Amino acid sequence: MARQTKYVYDFAEGSKDMKDLLGGKGANLAEMTNLKLPVPPGFTITTDACRAYLKSGHSPDDLAEEVTEHLTALEHAMGKKLGQSDDPLLVSVRSGAKFSMPGMMDTVLNIGLNDQSVRGLASQSGNERFAFDSYRRLIQMFGDTVLGIDGEHFADALDEAKRAKGTDLDLDLDADDLRKLVETFKDVVVTHAGRPFPQDPREQMDLAVRAVFESWNTHRAVLYRRQERIPADLGTAVNICSMVFGNLDMDSGTGVAFTRDPASGEQGVYGDYLQNAQGEDVVAGIRNTVPLADLEKIDKSAYDELMSVMQTLEEHYRDLCDIEFTIERGKLWMLQTRVGKRTAGAAFRIAVQLVDQGLIDMDEAVRRVTGAQLAQLMFPRFDAAAVKKADSEHKLIAKGMNASPGAAVGSVVFDSETAVRKARDGETVILVRRETNPDDLNGMIAAAGILTSRGGKTSHAAVVARGMGKTCVCGAEELKVDTKARKVTGPRGVEFGEGDVISIDGTSGEVFLGEVPVVDSPVVQYFEDGTVDESDELVVAVDRIMGHADGARRMSVRANADTPDDAARARRFGAQGIGLCRTEHMFLGDRRTLVERLILADTDDEREKQLAELLPLQREDFRGILEAMDGLPVTIRLLDPPLHEFLPDITELSVRVAVAEERGEEREGDLRMLQAVHRLHEQNPMLGLRGVRLGVVIPGLFEMQSRAILEAAAQRIKDGGVPRVEIMVPLVANVQEFETIKAAIIQVAREVRSETGVHLEFLVGTMIELPRAAMTADQIAEAAEFFSFGTNDLTQTTWGFSRDDVEAAFFSAYLEKGIFGISPFESLDVDGVGELVRIAAEKGRSRRPGLKLGVCGEHGGDPDSVHFFERVGLDYVSCSPFRVPVARLESGRSTIGTPAD
Repeated sequence: MARQTKYVYDFAEGSKDMKDLLGGKGANLAEMTNLKLPVPPGFTITTDACRAYLKSGHSPDDLAEEVTEHLTALEHAMGKKLGQSDDPLLVSVRSGAKFSMPGMMDTVLNIGLNDQSVRGLASQSGNERFAFDSYRRLIQMFGDTVLGIDGEHFADALDEAKRAKGTDLDLDLDADDLRKLVETFKDVVVTHAGRPFPQDPREQMDLAVRAVFESWNTHRAVLYRRQERIPADLGTAVNICSMVFGNLDMDSGTGVAFTRDPASGEQGVYGDYLQNAQGEDVVAGIRNTVPLADLEKIDKSAYDELMSVMQTLEEHYRDLCDIEFTIERGKLWMLQTRVGKRTAGAAFRIAVQLVDQGLIDMDEAVRRVTGAQLAQLMFPRFDAAAVKKADSEHKLIAKGMNASPGAAVGSVVFDSETAVRKARDGETVILVRRETNPDDLNGMIAAAGILTSRGGKTSHAAVVARGMGKTCVCGAEELKVDTKARKVTGPRGVEFGEGDVISIDGTSGEVFLGEVPVVDSPVVQYFEDGTVDESDELVVAVDRIMGHADGARRMSVRANADTPDDAARARRFGAQGIGLCRTEHMFLGDRRTLVERLILADTDDEREKQLAELLPLQREDFRGILEAMDGLPVTIRLLDPPLHEFLPDITELSVRVAVAEERGEEREGDLRMLQAVHRLHEQNPMLGLRGVRLGVVIPGLFEMQSRAILEAAAQRIKDGGVPRVEIMVPLVANVQEFETIKAAIIQVAREVRSETGVHLEFLVGTMIELPRAAMTADQIAEAAEFFSFGTNDLTQTTWGFSRDDVEAAFFSAYLEKGIFGISPFESLDVDGVGELVRIAAEKGRSRRPGLKLGVCGEHGGDPDSVHFFERVGLDYVSCSPFRVPVARLESGRSTIGTPAD
């Protein structure tokens, strides 16, 4: 009977397009095999097998048989059997999900070694030290990653062996030392795992495979998936690959290479190499590596072949490639390749370089970058003058590898737990370690920057920091990091400890004691003045990509702006109008007393007097904004705060009145205000007297605002301007509310036209921010000329919680438990709130086909949300001025289409 599902693929059976099934490592190993590159033979267990295991708790019925078939074929090809006593076949077991994921199970090398086969390996290699070094590595990796033994137990035993030898280097341990260490490691396994290290090679392999499956749901893996928004149901593949050895002698080694600099995008030879080393030695930062360029002197033949392979891979993948390789006695072997992670600046530079090389087109260049990367490029950088001053004052204390660019200033912490705790308390921290490992992931996420004293551009810290867009300086060897004493010692007797402030420059690799001032980035300066400095490759790349994205996008991008200055800046940043002008911000400060008097007014005359005082102030506000956005649409939202925001605190006011009465003082104004506050007091002001309800119950308020808007527009027309006014009525729940306010606005418009003699054209629409408004959008569209989705409040009313209250109360717990992958206020809840947006858009346009649709919540600047709004067919998104460039880029990407996975 034929098998229903194929769970195992030989490397030669796959391709790079099979990442869903074979994971990233497996698909790329298959692709390199098909390209006839030197890949050690092996096979991949699919993600289907992982999902089946996680669902049932045991491996699929056919999996063991399939693995045996492929293992037998591998043994036949290699001419030896797994763990064969006289000449063992050894394999590595590596996890490999569709996306590169720190937190998955680390590689286990040298599977197949046991007390007998280690002697066969020694005999065949002619190197007893190598054989026992490989065996101790297997026990150490297997014990840590498969049996769950704390790696410190092995590290302590290794350190003790080196102390006994009087050395700091692993390489100084001879065969006898390593033979004894193997026995020590085996004792550690018995003590801490309650079982002996398995001697059966197949049991070793099967247990490692199972551990890979289970690592999909480790805390670190879940944390990273949540951070990077990777689906939880993908599962991981498992790669079983015949071993090649970089730890045979000094004519062997292992390395990591990039086809371009992942930090800057510059073309050249980038990477690290370590002689007489195996596997994770390079990225773990255990020994300091040499630059990849030094390999040319060490082994010219292997270096030349590696350069040829790197060129082949970059041209084939049409992108920066990240490569792992081993040299075994002069023979080059390729262990992995993938499209490499890079910094934001490198992403833009490389995309344009590849266009100029004819490898991709501009559409693809736009797909290759993201709004999140553009936002990183807009972060401030250190002021060059301040850096020079800090250097002259001896505050420059060290220089390391510029692993991931940016400017980061914060207080020093030495462990992840402290980093997370202090970050939650609102403190900005820099995580300082000798080197990082996967256990540091949550601290790296919490920190503003990472500083290590060991490792290079391919170390764990560098790779993970680049992927997360975190500033990172690696390999600052002048610094001696003592995590137990929680202090760092530097040159010239400099010392700093936990809580001290340091500044790290991920672009230059410099580390400063104290706070170094920051300035706008050149990308922000470019957006501010529109000038392209042709000598700045990054700015040129940003300009070219933004120009293409702007030409491709369908949706326009507006800004949320409440002042002429904000409006002017938004326009400089490329905004095509204002999607939200919040008028409540215009009633604060000195004007608040006018609003208080308006609320206290007992008669129509008093109310009219206060409105008359507010009118010219409002008119001038709107005139300035319309002037800054001349010729572009400006959506002005009528007053929409909870009324309590304009009233004194009830407790404070009560005390003041009581004290005055006790003293026999006359405080008639305070007493009247207290009576008004009691009358208008609400248990839940956000769902009380606000928005359209204010306009209905406070006569003249919305009419005054509408008059100020329309008079400002009339004045602009007289001055030669072209105002495009859109008046938005907030918090509408049914069409009757809207029609009541719209009728008043139309009447005001007639009066202003009559008084000014100016023909005014404007739109009256509403903000959709209540579920009922979304569900009755067809009725509301009969009267409204545009909809603007207020997704902040729509999220609150759909979920039934107040953002300000719940973010402090329980959001962190929800995120930690995976109930939320990301805050619904940060990225749109597509399934819930997004469905209401889609329904409202469809219903609204069913009654009014030309209905203009936009979004004015801050989701308008979130990359994932922008793509959803494109799919729904909105006409524009609106966000804060600083996020306008991000929204422009993502709107273009959403039209062109994001890259294939």
